[in-house]
Amino acid sequence: MTPYDAIVIGAGQAGLAAGYHLRSAGLRFVLLDAAEAPGGSWPRYYDSLVLFSPAGYSSLPGMAFPGDPDHYPRRDEVVAYLQAYASAFELPVASGARVTAVEREGAGFRVVTEGAGSFHGRNVVAATGSFGNPYVPTLPGRDEYRGQVLHSFAYRNPEPFAGKRVVVVGGANSAVQIAVELARVARVTLATRGRIIFVPQRILGLDGHYWLRVTGLDNSRFLRDQSTPVVDTGRYCAALAAGRPDRRPMFQRFTERGVAWTAREREEVDAVLLATGYRPNLGYLEALGALHAGGQPRQCDGLSTAVPGLYYVGFSGQRRFASATLRGVGGDAAVVVSHLASKI
Repeated sequence: MTPYDAIVIGAGQAGLAAGYHLRSAGLRFVLLDAAEAPGGSWPRYYDSLVLFSPAGYSSLPGMAFPGDPDHYPRRDEVVAYLQAYASAFELPVASGARVTAVEREGAGFRVVTEGAGSFHGRNVVAATGSFGNPYVPTLPGRDEYRGQVLHSFAYRNPEPFAGKRVVVVGGANSAVQIAVELARVARVTLATRGRIIFVPQRILGLDGHYWLRVTGLDNSRFLRDQSTPVVDTGRYCAALAAGRPDRRPMFQRFTERGVAWTAREREEVDAVLLATGYRPNLGYLEALGALHAGGQPRQCDGLSTAVPGLYYVGFSGQRRFASATLRGVGGDAAVVVSHLASKI
C-alpha cells in the first residue's frame, strides 16, 4: 500500500486545522481519532463550560465560528462547529482508532492503533493535545483518605455533590469556575498555593483577546498556561469575596476523613476535586525517543528536534501563547504543513 504523505493523530481542533492545510496542499493524509466523531476533548468537558474567547476569536482556518462574533460559545456549540468543519472540508477521519504506538519504518512511520489496525506514512503530526492526560499531583496522606478524589477531567456538573463538603484544588480558570458552580449546591473551599489573579474579560468595551492581538502578546513565547490569570466579568471575584466559595492556602495533607489545613486544624471533607491541569498526551511516541523525561515534546515551532518527519500541532507554548487554542492552532498548523510539504 502506498504510504500516506501524513498521518495526523487526533481529530480535535489541532488535528482538523492540520487537515485543512494538508488538504489545501494537495497531500494524501488521514486523521486518526479514538472517538466516534470529530471534536477532540470538547465533548468531555464539563457541561457548563463557556469559552472566554468570543466567537470572532474562536475560528479555525477557512470557516468562521457561526453566530454573533461577540458572543461567547458554549461547549456544545464548539462540538457542533468542529463536526461541521470536518464535514465541510471533507476531512478523512478514521474514527475508533486509538493510537497506541508510533514506530519507525524505513524513512517513514508505522502507526499502530487499537481498533483500526496499522497505518503507514511518510510523516506524522501529533495533535492530541493534553486533555487526555490529566495531571494528578502526589499529595501527602492521599492513600489513607476514604473520601472521593477526582480530577476536573471527570467533573461534569454539580448535582452529585449537592449538600456535601468539597475542596477544589487549583487557582486557574477551570478551578475557579468549577468551585463557584459547586458552591451553589455544596459547601466549597478553593485551596490554592498562591493568590488568585483576576483580569477583566472586557477592557474599554472590547474583549481581552482584542488587546492580546494588538499588543502582540498573543504571539509571545514568554507567556505560558501558568501565567494565565482568571478571566472574569466580575462574577467570580464577587463570589469569592462573598465566601461562595471561600479560599484558603493549600492544605498540608489528607487525613483519613478529610484534610489537615495546619498541624492543629483538621476537617472532614466528602470530596476533593483536583483542577491541577494536564500534561501532553504523547505516550504513543515514547519508543521513538521524541520526548523529554517529563513527557514534553522535543520540538521547535512544531518540528521535532529528535525525529525527522515528526511534527506537533496544538500543544501549549508550541510557538506562542495561543498555540493550544482554537484561534492559535491554524497558524501553527500552517507552519508545520508548509515544512512537511517542502520535504515531499
